[in-house]
Amino acid sequence: MEMTSPSYNQTFKWVIGVILAVLVWVWLYNSLQPVADYIMSLTGIAAETHLGSALNFFLFETPKVLLLLTLIVFVMGVIQTFVAPERTRKILSGRRLGIGNVMAASLGIVTPFCSCSAVPLFIGFLQAGVPLGVTFSFLISAPMVNEVALGLLFGLFGWKIALLYLSLGLSVAIVAGLIIGKLGMEKYLEDWVQAIQANGGAVHVALDHKQTWAERFQAGIAHLKEIVGKVWPYIVLGVAVGAGIHGYVPQNFMASIMGKGAWWSVPAAVLIGVPMYSNAAGIIPVVQALLGKGAALGTVLAFMMSVTALSFPEMIILRKVLKPRLIATFISIVAAGILFVGYVFNAVL
Repeated sequence: MEMTSPSYNQTFKWVIGVILAVLVWVWLYNSLQPVADYIMSLTGIAAETHLGSALNFFLFETPKVLLLLTLIVFVMGVIQTFVAPERTRKILSGRRLGIGNVMAASLGIVTPFCSCSAVPLFIGFLQAGVPLGVTFSFLISAPMVNEVALGLLFGLFGWKIALLYLSLGLSVAIVAGLIIGKLGMEKYLEDWVQAIQANGGAVHVALDHKQTWAERFQAGIAHLKEIVGKVWPYIVLGVAVGAGIHGYVPQNFMASIMGKGAWWSVPAAVLIGVPMYSNAAGIIPVVQALLGKGAALGTVLAFMMSVTALSFPEMIILRKVLKPRLIATFISIVAAGILFVGYVFNAVL
């Protein structure tokens, strides 16, 4: 009697292949900074220079974001073979008191991503059928409010400042997501994303039989080719723009227009922060330096929020997924919330 079947052998090969791929992924991810440093050493460019800072940033962030995108999209493709999009919508539907938005914003706290790194999971949510407003709550909170930022704020400014930032940051994410969801702007997703949602995912796999793991992994690979193939040029371009700004933006200039007492300092700080690119942990030392030069706390935190939640490189990447009108709506709503936070901080502290 035959002990094995072709289906079993195929599944075994896929399992071994995926395990090896994950091990390679982990090794690559852990090697990003040493490899970036090694390449920098070959160029002979000092890391302390503007060009060196920008180049090192690009060499580290580009593969990091692409690796995150690859892993997340593959995992979402496999998960989707277990959970239908309709069930996912119910989990994060937000039908009662915006529970879905609260859950998504809270998830953002425990994912210490910069704005561009949060985009892959944002895409994964969309392809899994999560409502648009809920996905935006995650996209806003993930870079703006996370445990790294809160830990640094607590260490530098105390628990009251950290708690106030947490409360207001989550409020911006939840309310902005609710508003975007109420506006019903799904038609302003790019056509290829709408097609994915309409078809229940990037790849249709029949669910009327028990799928093998080989079939589930094949679905994940198909998701990977579909999504990453469309998005990766925008990621490279976005990180390149962010790297240039990261290396060349003058800190003293920003501090000079963020002083206390000027009503226009908060919107000016937001306008300056939007073109920049960094994660919360990376921008907090800049916040500390700006405060040491006399900048107002609310103004500087508004700047920090705009850098992490509304970065220009993030908008370049999102352009592949969202049409201009939806991007403009997203920017307007979040910017209004950030302005509110900045003025509140300046008023109470």
